[in-house]
Amino acid sequence: MLQAFAKAFKTPDLRRKIFFTMSIMALFRFGSIVPTPGVSYSAVQTCLKQANTGGLFGLINLFSGGALLKLSVFALGIMPYITSSIIVQLLTVVIPRFEALKQEGQSGTAKLTQYTRYLTIGLAVLQTTGLIAVARTPGRLISGCAEAIIPDTSWQRIITMIFVMTAGTAVIMWLGELITDRGVGNGMSILIFTSIAAGFPGQLWGIKLAKGWVAFLFVMTVGVLIVAMVVYVEQAQRRIPVQYAKRQIGRKSYGGTSTYIPIKVNQAGVIPVIFASSLLYIPSLIVNFSNSTAGWAVWISRNFVKGDHPIYIATYALLIIFFTYFYVAITFNPDEVAENMKKYGGFVPGIRAGRPTSEYLQYVLSRITAPGSLYLAFVAVIPIIALVLFGATQNFPFGGTAILIVVGVGLDTAKQIESQLQQRSYEGFLR
Repeated sequence: MLQAFAKAFKTPDLRRKIFFTMSIMALFRFGSIVPTPGVSYSAVQTCLKQANTGGLFGLINLFSGGALLKLSVFALGIMPYITSSIIVQLLTVVIPRFEALKQEGQSGTAKLTQYTRYLTIGLAVLQTTGLIAVARTPGRLISGCAEAIIPDTSWQRIITMIFVMTAGTAVIMWLGELITDRGVGNGMSILIFTSIAAGFPGQLWGIKLAKGWVAFLFVMTVGVLIVAMVVYVEQAQRRIPVQYAKRQIGRKSYGGTSTYIPIKVNQAGVIPVIFASSLLYIPSLIVNFSNSTAGWAVWISRNFVKGDHPIYIATYALLIIFFTYFYVAITFNPDEVAENMKKYGGFVPGIRAGRPTSEYLQYVLSRITAPGSLYLAFVAVIPIIALVLFGATQNFPFGGTAILIVVGVGLDTAKQIESQLQQRSYEGFLR
């Protein structure tokens, strides 16, 4: 792999793409530390030293590379775009117009991308307004801190902050598209990777300072094993063989080839973990805003606010398993795949075309999703185990959403570099 990267840097146009991507990543990190006008930088730094960054704010803070709790220009990070992309993807199943656009090919995809951009800006305005509304009251955004993060709460200052943070989200979206068009890899994924990877050194060093070198080396060893496991599972797939019948049209013959349908073990990616984390934080968010002392509020505070409670862990794992099946069901349609195969003369050896093929694909999909959902639940629970053993934050570097995204984006980017090297008659990574 190192040899392949060395060859990539020796290729002029590929080297320019890599340096361009790295410069955009550096610009993105710079925007993550520039405070929004109206935010007290000293108060933020004081609060972060005693911050409790769990829950939904901790999840968003993870995707923004720590920019959320700093209330920087790029405070929301890539989260509005991720949310809008998921919403548009779900709507393609519900709204016939969106489904028709998806089937139109490149022109329809461009239209859906435009809708995603508009929705991103709308969500950015809503999320920025909510974030500022929470942050202007001391102790609401960063638990246990009584510092006034926003000293001036006049409506002129609030509007200015909303405008700046929303513009920051638009700039992030633009930077991601620049990487996709002129750099290496998927732009949005690269920015997410940058945000998460930026917090790794500080989190690891925090474990060393708190627990010493023995715990640090143990965590590093466990981290290497987890990364190896994630790489293995992320690349694991079930290949369903497909044979296309030979057809004679005029003097030319078509078909007669063999291919396969790859069904990944982790077909849903990291989406179920994000859904489960967000949904599980809603009860504690309701208690936080209601300030209720009723029996139900006390029960939620006792069982769902602290992440190491057995009820919280069990509910979290079950939600991930449920959302894994749910997301796979709406993104992979066996009936549509079977119909397309039948239309072009394809069939699975030993299985009749049409309905039997659809039932077979559904059977394989359900069987392969079971270990995939258990794998996601296990990786997501690792930070909670670390919270109990080492007193680490829930953004523990080698587990959960962080490691899934970092490894997934790293593998995808490496494959794209390998593909571009092969196009230039270079050997691949495995040769």
